[in-house]
Amino acid sequence: MFYYLFDFLEKRLNLHIPGGGLFQFISFRSSAAIITSLLISVVFGKKVIQYLLKKQVGESVRDLGLEGQKQKQGTPTMGGVLILGSILIPTLLFAKIDNIYVLLMILSTIWLGTIGFLDDYIKVFKKDKEGLAGRFKIIGQVGLGLIVGATLFFNESVVIKREISADTFGNYPPDKVSVVEDHTGTFHYLLEQKVAITSIPFVKTHEFNYGKILSFMTDNSDKWAWLIYIPIVIFIIVAVSNGANLTDGIDGLAAGTSAIIGGTLAVFSYVSGNIVFADYLNVMYIPNLGELTIYIAAFIGACIGFIWYNAFPAQVFMGDTGSLALGGIIAALAIIIRKELLIPIFCGIFLIENLSVVIQVAYFKHTKKRFGEGRRIFLMSPLHHHYQKVGMHESKIVSRFWIIGILLAILSMATLKIR
Repeated sequence: MFYYLFDFLEKRLNLHIPGGGLFQFISFRSSAAIITSLLISVVFGKKVIQYLLKKQVGESVRDLGLEGQKQKQGTPTMGGVLILGSILIPTLLFAKIDNIYVLLMILSTIWLGTIGFLDDYIKVFKKDKEGLAGRFKIIGQVGLGLIVGATLFFNESVVIKREISADTFGNYPPDKVSVVEDHTGTFHYLLEQKVAITSIPFVKTHEFNYGKILSFMTDNSDKWAWLIYIPIVIFIIVAVSNGANLTDGIDGLAAGTSAIIGGTLAVFSYVSGNIVFADYLNVMYIPNLGELTIYIAAFIGACIGFIWYNAFPAQVFMGDTGSLALGGIIAALAIIIRKELLIPIFCGIFLIENLSVVIQVAYFKHTKKRFGEGRRIFLMSPLHHHYQKVGMHESKIVSRFWIIGILLAILSMATLKIR
């Protein structure tokens, strides 16, 4: 909103507002977004908690024999609404909301937030501990995956641009080439391409075209790549969303981990959307992607601000309203930035939590079938509960998981140069 306001005052009314030019810069608007998001979380967090207490929106805790678990009974849940508001308000204030990537993320936030809210509402107000039926959650996640995948594949605004030599510039259709002068005075000759492609980490030839999977079937495989691309997008959104949901089991873990992942994605978004950095780092240049950095900044601020009240001992829980949305947001961002193959690294905490549950269940069923008695690898899953059973305090578990998350984030960012 502020971008359009100052742009209108400057260009249409010829009014020079002191400091108004700052809103032309992504770096300034990103800084403003993260500060605003933090302030919204911290200032309004107490009021949200009081409102939830007034409405008796308390967490119903199952007795799993974990230390300190009974003390959490009655703690307000559905605090995810605070996270969602802290993301959306700064985004609407500081980002260009006609940007296709920003619009897609606003939709993803509201979509998954609504699914999570319905789940929490049924648990709290309908007194149904199962919440929204699992199949409806999956349908909602699949629906978002379809929208994200189809938009990224078919929308004409979603393109990449490759640098070509000035000598070959005239060999391409005029509507597919452009010349950009950066702030250093260097001219970049760019070829626009509409292709389903992603980045491969640690590989010198670091791009993969989804259409190649179908190249044995047709010569025009790029046209039919959506048959592969969209199902992969759906799988990623479902998997990461549920991974974040499983991680939200102890105070501050999901919010802190998401903030760390958000910082990684912000770096990727900014460099891929900036012609100079993309050229220097030899990564694909995605026009208009830099605007997404503002949304991610708001996302980081919302997560950190929520920790103010969610750190041990938690005054509020995010519920599925927050956890499902956080995972889906991260998945959608990774896909848009074309870093989905890096998800196992920068979302390593989510992956480990997910795998611990899968391994535990699979091993229990296998041993029960073979020996007549189910056995366990972990004392309890997801993995953070295993460490609680060992006797480790949840604050120490969260701190160590954050440290691992930071290391994974650094490793992910290193892939910009390590090939």
